[in-house]
Amino acid sequence: MSNTQHLQNFSTQVRRDILRMVHAVNSGHPGGSLGCTEFFTVLYQQLMDRKPGFDMNGIGEDLFFLSNGHISPVFYSVLARSGYFPVAELATFRKLNTRLQGHPTTHEGLPGVRVASGSLGQGMSVAIGAAQAKKLNNDNHLIYSLHGDGELQEGQNWEAIMYASAKKIDNLIATVDLNGQQIDGPTDEVLSMGNLKAKFEAFDWDVLEIKEGNDIDSIIKGMEEAKSRTGKGKPVCVLLHTIMGHGVDFMMHTHAWHGKAPNDEQLAIGLAQNYNTGGELDY
Repeated sequence: MSNTQHLQNFSTQVRRDILRMVHAVNSGHPGGSLGCTEFFTVLYQQLMDRKPGFDMNGIGEDLFFLSNGHISPVFYSVLARSGYFPVAELATFRKLNTRLQGHPTTHEGLPGVRVASGSLGQGMSVAIGAAQAKKLNNDNHLIYSLHGDGELQEGQNWEAIMYASAKKIDNLIATVDLNGQQIDGPTDEVLSMGNLKAKFEAFDWDVLEIKEGNDIDSIIKGMEEAKSRTGKGKPVCVLLHTIMGHGVDFMMHTHAWHGKAPNDEQLAIGLAQNYNTGGELDY
């Protein structure tokens, strides 16, 4: 099996997990989770230099911070299937006393989760702080973060973005999930942010775009290019063009599935559209 095929099969399984998790409790955020499935797969299965097990300090390894925490289903699935905690625990998503809260938290000690991200707009600041800590520790590993495009409407982001370039935080790769949708509708209609590439460049960031943000090979190529641009005096921003609800035809290209769970019939349709030819791994 080729590496690309392995990653595609892994992504398919993650989409099945996402659909089951939100269906089981009739709550959660499938749209953005499905749209970022390939990105998380590449990040944890190929891109990041990470150690076995989990150490909150993260010294000597790359670290990831999820800022748009509502897409926790994809995060939990990829963490579990990358060995951070048992896959069977995915069945506890959003249930009473679970470690898998609707938005990731740290007080229950879930391996892989380094910051609570229930409130949007804060992950950029946290990621920059972690990147500075790497420098202070003479640790040459990288910090990765993910942010929603609608999330960038939060003002705190832009203070952090200004700070990162001023302080030459060049060991950070911040990726923006550019799907053009948010909870109340298309981002351009809710609060247009104009040309994000121009905005980040105006704040003196190095910016690149991945036009096919749901294509495994495009993500690998783009993120490897982003890695090659670190260490050169500027923070790096990746604008990842994804499709909300990717992989489930009735969820795609609409904000309607931002925070809505499928019913029994819709679950069956979604699972049928994501049959894993590489072999079932379902919990």
